[in-house]
Amino acid sequence: MTIKKRKMNVIETKNIRRVYHQGEIEVNALNDVTITFEKGEFTAIIGPSGSGKTTFLNAIGGLDKPTSGEVFINNTDITKLSENELIDFRLQHIGFVFQSYNLIPVLTAKENVEFIMLLQEIPKQEREKRAIQLLTEVGLSSQINRRPNQLSGGQQQRVAVARALASKPKFVLADEPTANLDSTSTSDLLDIMQALNKEEGMTFIFSTHDQRVMDRAKRIITLEDGKILSDIKR
Repeated sequence: MTIKKRKMNVIETKNIRRVYHQGEIEVNALNDVTITFEKGEFTAIIGPSGSGKTTFLNAIGGLDKPTSGEVFINNTDITKLSENELIDFRLQHIGFVFQSYNLIPVLTAKENVEFIMLLQEIPKQEREKRAIQLLTEVGLSSQINRRPNQLSGGQQQRVAVARALASKPKFVLADEPTANLDSTSTSDLLDIMQALNKEEGMTFIFSTHDQRVMDRAKRIITLEDGKILSDIKR
C-alpha cells in the first residue's frame, strides 16, 4: 500500500480583510479571504484592475498589514510580528519580484543581487560566489558589472529574479513580473522560474494579467472585488 504524504501548507490566510478610506468612502480591497498554499505551488492570481491582487500579495508578503484576519507562513502568524521582527522574517523567508524591478540604480547587477545577502550578514566571498552563480543561471554572466540603466527591461527583471532568489527564500511573490517584457524575455523568465519550481520545490505566487503566465500556472485563483471568485487546480 502506498502512503500519500501530506503536503505542507506554506501560507494560510484566515478571514483577512484590508479596508482603505478614500475621504468618507470605505473601500474593501480584501474581503474575508481564506485560502492556503502548499509547498511547491506555481500559482497565478488573476482578476481585473482593482480586484485586490496586489493588496493580497502585499498582505501575504508582510508588506501591508491586513485590517483584520490572520496570515500564517510556516505556522507563524506574521500579523502578530513587530515591524523589526517582520523585516527579519521577510529577509529570511520571502523573495519579491516587482513589476518596476526596484533595483538600486547606483549598484551593479552583481551588487544588487548581493545586497540582500549583505543584510543577512553572509560573508563577502560567499555573497559574490552566489551572486555570480545566480546571474549566470538567468543568462547574465556577461552583464554582472553593469548598472540598471545599462540593461534592457528584460535584463533588469532577470537581475530582480536573481536578487529574489539570493536569500534562498521559501517562496517567491511576483507582482506583474512580465508586464513590461517582450514575448522572448517573458518566455525566458518563466522558464527560469519553472525550473526552480520543479528542481528545488520553490513556491511561486504571481499576480498577473498575462495570459502567458496563466498558461503555465498549475493553479489559477480569480479575485474580484476583494473576494475569491474561483480557485482552479490543474
